[in-house]
Amino acid sequence: MATEKINMPQLGESVTEGTISSWLVSVGDHVNKYDPIAEVMTDKVNAEVPSSFTGTIKELVAQEGDTIAVGELMCYIDTEGGATEAEVSPTPNEKEEDSAVEEGPKDQSMKKRYSPAVLRMAQENNIDLELVNGTGRGGRITRKDMEKIIASGNIPTPQKSEAPVETKSVADEPNTEPTTPRKEVQSQPAVAQAGDIEIPVTGVRKAIAQNMVRSKTEIPHAWMTVEVDVTDLVTYRNQMKDEFKKTEGYSLTFFAFFVKAVAQALKEYPQLNSMWAGDKIIQKKDINLSIAVAKDQELFVPVIKHADEKTIKGIARDISDLANKARSGKLTSEDMQGGTFTVNNTGSFGSIHSMGVINYPQAAILQVESIVKRPVIINDMFAARDMVNLSLSLDHRILDGLVCGQFLARVKEILENMNKDTTSIY
Repeated sequence: MATEKINMPQLGESVTEGTISSWLVSVGDHVNKYDPIAEVMTDKVNAEVPSSFTGTIKELVAQEGDTIAVGELMCYIDTEGGATEAEVSPTPNEKEEDSAVEEGPKDQSMKKRYSPAVLRMAQENNIDLELVNGTGRGGRITRKDMEKIIASGNIPTPQKSEAPVETKSVADEPNTEPTTPRKEVQSQPAVAQAGDIEIPVTGVRKAIAQNMVRSKTEIPHAWMTVEVDVTDLVTYRNQMKDEFKKTEGYSLTFFAFFVKAVAQALKEYPQLNSMWAGDKIIQKKDINLSIAVAKDQELFVPVIKHADEKTIKGIARDISDLANKARSGKLTSEDMQGGTFTVNNTGSFGSIHSMGVINYPQAAILQVESIVKRPVIINDMFAARDMVNLSLSLDHRILDGLVCGQFLARVKEILENMNKDTTSIY
């Protein structure tokens, strides 16, 4: 028997660290190779870390809540010397014995440790997890348990409870304030009052917060905005949208046109398709555009790969597919990694001007604001035109106003010349 290390794996191209949200094993537990041992949260995605070996967990070096860099030690495992493939994959009889033990009432220590997939399936099918008997280690509920319940149609629904959801207030906590008032008033954290609701900062929200703080702390932001006349584009898209939806089965959105224009301009101004790397700037070859997609109160930033090589139809399909995967909880780490520039559709909320925070370590982010019909002077006469603001946030270490102004001018030119005579959707 030998002792091996399990280190934090690389969970994405630009991911440098991960936070252990929960351990799925305890010291002394036997695991097979590829069994999940921990849930890890990054600024890109939540994922389960598999065991690299078959053996017994010897020591958990990192604690829940710890953020550790890629390649750093997570735990030690005592491996089984000379393990064969048969030993890694137990026989059917062994599986039945393990299942019988795990389904027993003795060990329920992992009963309430739910993976993201289990939580999603419970929410989508209104399943009360308290009423589910898990067959995993320590009574843990597995994806297969959920799939079996859903397939059977015998759904254990949530029980009504007259007790309110537990929230903490000042009245619930012992008085720990000092009797002498502090002078450093500005450094005191916010304190909940009676009736306030405390919302723990965990999961995706915690990862977003950490990444945004890093971006604003390290990146010297600067901003530029141009207004674009997209009257012809709006007319063209509105003429095509119904037939396109009928033929293709998904929507032809305005956003697809903007993404196409940005991808084309990035090919001509590759400086904006760059990343800061300390003592050098890395200008990326591939143009992979990150887009923001919301699911309830969570925000994900999946990536349209090789956007410059795709038609407007292909980009529209990617936007639809990524949005559907986000809303159904099916985004993978592959969907989230590799972004080189971000295009944010803030106009979907009715915004007409905003200053985005750069998606670290990218060089810039473009906010596409709401298309608004406004009076514009053309040939000394007023005309009603469809106008949109494009707001660019840039990393001033990498970029300056000259190249960014040229880039925005090019995006504007492309968009203002998108019409049925010059632009093909296919």
